Amino acid sequence: MSIGNSPDGNFPEDERPFEDDREAEQLSIGRALRQARVEAGLTVDDVSNATRVRIAIVQAIEQDDFAPCGGDVYARGHIRTLARAVHLDPAPLLARYDAEHGGRPAPTPAAPLFEAERIRPERRGPNWTAAMVAAIVAVIGFVGFTVVKGSDSGDGTKTQVAEGSTPTTSKPVAKPTDTKPADPKPDPSDSAIAAAPQDKVTVQVSAVDGRSWISAKDHNGRMLFDGLLKKGDSKTFQDNSKINLILGDAGAIQLYVNGKKIEDDFQPGAVERLTYTKGDPQVG
Repeated sequence: MSIGNSPDGNFPEDERPFEDDREAEQLSIGRALRQARVEAGLTVDDVSNATRVRIAIVQAIEQDDFAPCGGDVYARGHIRTLARAVHLDPAPLLARYDAEHGGRPAPTPAAPLFEAERIRPERRGPNWTAAMVAAIVAVIGFVGFTVVKGSDSGDGTKTQVAEGSTPTTSKPVAKPTDTKPADPKPDPSDSAIAAAPQDKVTVQVSAVDGRSWISAKDHNGRMLFDGLLKKGDSKTFQDNSKINLILGDAGAIQLYVNGKKIEDDFQPGAVERLTYTKGDPQVG
């Protein structure tokens, strides 16, 4: 039994050259990765799920198309990741990629990046936006407080102006006994109605059995009131000649005209159009 080469010039089986390895070295990067993936029994989806590299990029790299990678740095990273996933040594593939694409990209200096991150907070200017927002909020708060305070102090005046010269309150305001009597304008009360002047028409409308919408106009057609009268509320209107009324729910309303109670039996829910003049109550 001889040791070494056989007489016919053939090598022992365990000393033959690695022809498969040489063939693999001649494969392109993409073909080498694809062949290793197939031999490992993996699909493109398997490799994509394992590496989190998108399927389209895996397929492009296996076809030696590195454009979808977005640059040499990303292409080298994908090659390294895919090679490890299919059990290949990434070093030869990376060396081939560098040789075919102009060499390994220069690393980005770490110091300037660190300095930029360190210096950036120091160059910040004052936060003018926050200051302006705070100033605007303060101004709005002051204006709102002023408006609310003015509204609280002017409620009585607003009511009087909205109703014009027409008396609208249903009950007189209690006043101290030592205060001078107020201007003897007729108030919407039974005593005021009883003392209604003879040269004018005075109409008191009271919602005694519920609420009702009412409308009141003078002899010129000027609107004296148009709105909802809630239960317990009362309105009094005066004119030199005539008062025209519309009652949305006449059954809920009690009328006093020129000091006299109107005894008409208005039906609940009935709409009544009424006209009253000077002297005895007259329904127009």
